[in-house]
Amino acid sequence: MRVIIQPDGDTIAALVAESIVDLVNEKPNAVLGFATGSSPLGIYRELIKAYREGRVSFKDAWGFQLDEYVGLPADHPELYRNVINRDIESQVDFAEGRVHAPNGNSEDLQSAGDEYDAMIADAGGVDFQILGIGTDGHIAFNEPGSSFTQGTHVETLTPQTREDNARFFGGDISRVPTHCLTQGLGTIMEARKVALVATGEGKAEAIAELIEGPVSARWPATILQHHPDATVLIDEAAASKLEMQDFYRFAWENRLPWQTV
Repeated sequence: MRVIIQPDGDTIAALVAESIVDLVNEKPNAVLGFATGSSPLGIYRELIKAYREGRVSFKDAWGFQLDEYVGLPADHPELYRNVINRDIESQVDFAEGRVHAPNGNSEDLQSAGDEYDAMIADAGGVDFQILGIGTDGHIAFNEPGSSFTQGTHVETLTPQTREDNARFFGGDISRVPTHCLTQGLGTIMEARKVALVATGEGKAEAIAELIEGPVSARWPATILQHHPDATVLIDEAAASKLEMQDFYRFAWENRLPWQTV
């Protein structure tokens, strides 16, 4: 696992976006994994900028979302399908039908999960997965106690996650859905490259467990310690509880040419 500590979220976003631009230019039909929430917004802004400057085209690329709420109306502004469309898809040149989300309104949610995993496999598998992390260590919506091998499935959101996400629902936790359809940890681990982004002191405990703690279902993100190509990008505040942060800075400053995001 590569750990990159940077001064702020803008610097992190630029590093991740540049890696994605390089990937898509090298492999125009690359499969990108999109996350929602606050953490990836800077990355999307940088990708939009690169597209508008003519440095990259997404017309042949694929996009797959990590997760979706269960039961929100199709026109709800916080339906993740609408969020991704607003934040990145509609701002660049993805071809119609190339960006997908789990169907949180399916009458058979588990079958919808199996179908979603099959769609990812048919596209060739995710080349680059963007991740955030919850304060309780969840990635996508895999809450504490989640299976390390499960595919896309229905998950019940913890009160902490619903409280954290209430800011997107006018601060009213009662408006936050109680269930979601999420890529499982098994699906996420199949991505060829993973970049997890976190900023702020509120993520410091989860980051310390992810990087320096034991692999444990209590902190689902710790499964990434077993990923062959995972990079964690954090600001100073999110890095504040790491015991080896000086070494991580040294390792990045003295990286070899091929050691990138």
